[in-house]
Amino acid sequence: MTLTPSSSAEEIVAHLKSLRNEANIASMARYGIDTSTALGITTPQMQAVGRQVKRNHERALELWRTGLRDARMAAILTADPARLTKEDAWAWAGDFNSWEIVDTAADLFTQTTFWRELIPEFAADSREYVRRTAFAMIAGATVHNKQEPDDTLLAYLPLIEAYATDPRNFVKKAVNWALRNIGKRNRACHAPALAVAEKLSAGNDRTARWNGKDAVRELTSEKILARLK
Repeated sequence: MTLTPSSSAEEIVAHLKSLRNEANIASMARYGIDTSTALGITTPQMQAVGRQVKRNHERALELWRTGLRDARMAAILTADPARLTKEDAWAWAGDFNSWEIVDTAADLFTQTTFWRELIPEFAADSREYVRRTAFAMIAGATVHNKQEPDDTLLAYLPLIEAYATDPRNFVKKAVNWALRNIGKRNRACHAPALAVAEKLSAGNDRTARWNGKDAVRELTSEKILARLK
């Protein structure tokens, strides 16, 4: 089946189902990805689908409602961030069930006008994947939103510190990722992020210490220090 910008959600889903790969599904499961509705579509295949069908926001919302992991990835890749509402973002976040869906959606969310508001709201939500979204958004915005002032990202350091004690695997790793990415952004961001990492590494909480020590290790590495000179 050849996909085009006029392809319907049903046609896209049919195409994705034709690409089902059991070996890839098994591999995804080994990486901690929820495969209950997965078809095993690879990232290059999914990117190719996105290029073929282009952006279509209404269709993206239809794709999301299918509940299929791969259709939802296609929805994220073809949604229009200018048309995505805060209500849409919350609805999608409530459906998140896997770290790779979260991280892909986080990049979409940071292209919206309201992404700065979403971060503390998502962080305050107790659901593991919703909270992960907040810190994946910080990590992504630090790298991709190049015109964003440093102060915007540095303002999230207290949030990182506040949730550095969450021991759940997918939250813990995202908090750590956000802290490291801020510290690696440039020289201005390095010192404040490193100070937070050092404070966490000396704390009493086991998870916070792990977050701090891991971030200190990278932020004081020869490679990072040389790049920031």
